[in-house]
Amino acid sequence: MSPTATHSRNALAWQAQSLLLAYPDEQLSDRLTLALRVAASQPGPVAHPLGRFAEHAGRTPLPELAADYVATFDHRRRCCLYLTYYAHGDTRKRGIALLRLKQTYAGAGWRLTEDELPDHLAVVLEFAAAEPALGTRLLTDHRAGLELLRLALRDAASPWAHVLDSVSATLPALRGDEREAVMRLAAQGPPEEQVGLDPYAPPQFLPDPTVRGTR
Repeated sequence: MSPTATHSRNALAWQAQSLLLAYPDEQLSDRLTLALRVAASQPGPVAHPLGRFAEHAGRTPLPELAADYVATFDHRRRCCLYLTYYAHGDTRKRGIALLRLKQTYAGAGWRLTEDELPDHLAVVLEFAAAEPALGTRLLTDHRAGLELLRLALRDAASPWAHVLDSVSATLPALRGDEREAVMRLAAQGPPEEQVGLDPYAPPQFLPDPTVRGTR
């Protein structure tokens, strides 16, 4: 498959994955319908996890699924959806990484509101769906953090582990240095908190953002 065709196929998957990583609300049924439609066009390693998540979410009462989402992503640091947190913790370097992400979005004509952070996985995936070449680079840059999140969700027996399995299947296999980075992050955790990250709050106190194009 040509790079262009691969980007187009991945873009559909990333859009569906982005929607499934949003907080479960009254629009969930529509999101699940779209995810299953997208899954039908994807290879097995991408499609099957989407189907498994959709099956679980479809049979789980919405209040129960929403409570599970909060317990998983807001109360467990190991399951943080903010990708720069894995490499930088709450340090000055994370602030720089967030700024660079915002600049990447702005360069492509995208803007975030003041209460949105650019490293939320749903935002990165939505951007990647619209800008596949840039999105591939961003996701690959955060490959170690994505893998650590995927493993943490698996350890927690979380249904959202299926969504991360699907995301992982759209990316190249981990290289040796990336495996080492995952092992190091798993053993040591993110860097310790330092002074100077303001105005960026710790991940558990941040809203779930949605990226918006302005083009």
